[in-house]
Order: sequence, then C-alpha cells, then structure tokens
Amino acid sequence: MGKAIAIFNQKGGVGKTTTNINLAACLALKGKKVLVIDIDPQGNTTSGLGISKKNLGATSYDLLIEEGIDPYTTIYNTKVNNMDIIPASVDLSGAEIELVQIEGRERRLKKALDTVRADYDYIFVDCPPSLSLLTINALTAVDSVLIPIQCEFYALEGVSQLVSTIDLVRRSFNPNLGIQGVILSMFDGRANLSIQVADEVKRFFGSKMYSTVIPRNVRLAEAPGYGLPITSYDPRSKGARAYMAFADEFLRLEASNAR
Repeated sequence: MGKAIAIFNQKGGVGKTTTNINLAACLALKGKKVLVIDIDPQGNTTSGLGISKKNLGATSYDLLIEEGIDPYTTIYNTKVNNMDIIPASVDLSGAEIELVQIEGRERRLKKALDTVRADYDYIFVDCPPSLSLLTINALTAVDSVLIPIQCEFYALEGVSQLVSTIDLVRRSFNPNLGIQGVILSMFDGRANLSIQVADEVKRFFGSKMYSTVIPRNVRLAEAPGYGLPITSYDPRSKGARAYMAFADEFLRLEASNAR
C-alpha cells in the first residue's frame, strides 16, 4: 500500500505547492510511482503541472462530493513518467459549503484514497493554507504531514498552531497521523535571518527537520509558468539539485524507518 502524505502549513506562500510538485517529480524520476492530489481551490499544483483547469472531466471536487464515483476517473497523466495527478477545478471553491451537508464529510478523501493506494508508492496531497473541511479531509486520509517552512521572520509564528491542528485531527479523526518531516524553503545562506529561522525550527522539531534546505532560486519560481517541475524546466539549476537532494534524503530516511 502506498504511503499518503499531506503537504500542509496554515501559512500561505511557504512553498507547499513547489514542494508537492518537485518532490513528487524527483521521486518519480527515481522510479517511484507517485500520485499528487490538488485539493487547494487555487489549483496551483494543477496549473504548475501544465494542466488547464477549464474543461476538465472529473477532478478532486467530484472525488469529494460525488457519491459512488470511481476514483480512477479523476486521475490524469502528467508530463513526468511515473507521476499522475488528481487535479483541482474551479468548482472546488464551493466544495466547502457542499461538504457541510454530506454525512461522513471528513472522510470523503480517505475513502477514495484507500481505493487507489495499492497502485502507488507515494501519494502527496497539496492542502489549502487554512484549517478547512478540505484540509481536514486531507489530514484524515493520510499517514503523515510534510511541513514546508519559509525562512523569514513570520515563519515561526504559526508553528505551534500548526502542531495543535495536527494534534486535533489526530485526536478526532486520524489517531495514526504523524509528522513526516519539516523542510526549509526559500533559504538564503547569506542572510542571518535564514540561519536564525533554521536554528529555531531545529530547536522546535529536532530530528524531524530535514538537513536538506531549498534555496531561493529564480528558476524554481519560473518553472510553474511553463507547467513543468524544476527537473524538466532546468535540471541543472540550484533548485533542481536541491529537490533531488531532498528526494534522496527523503528515501534514505524512509528506508531507515522501515527497518
């Protein structure tokens, strides 16, 4: 059974979508079968992988709302071998209201994921930057949470709230939910602030913090505009090398924890 991981931080602009797309793409390049799921109404993972949100067939919206839907009808190929996506559509912005009326609304995504898990090594869910029914669906469906944290002044303000949110979902819906790890994004080694934030995150999360950091990189910012992961857009860039190193560390720790 594949491992399902939510990419989550209640603060926006910390690199959730960038991490979702590029970690998944790097793992796919290393031979892992990967599915990414976009349940953020902004749909940035969808557009960032070159998929138009207009005129799509079934999407993550249908997966959450439609009773008895075949989850396989929502899965699309991407331009990356071994990597599929369940995209978001514009309809997802109204799913929050519709879910309120549905019985078992917190477990709609889990029910669908359990159907397709055996087909993938890893499933990554890109969450909205808020605690909503969409986010609760994601945290209820997955095994663990991967937390990107931006290296800037306000990054640590919401960390305790974020951990409290994970604890709340663990107590209410998903007792096995764990923290996969914490990845620092937009790191600038020349800036004292980045180094201070890294030190604070290390003190808070300890061994859950990855040693790899993702640097500020123009090519990383450009890649979504071309609908490509960084490994396809510019495989020699600093951003591509950082995400490949992150994928290596991710798999190494996974193998170590499996022993």
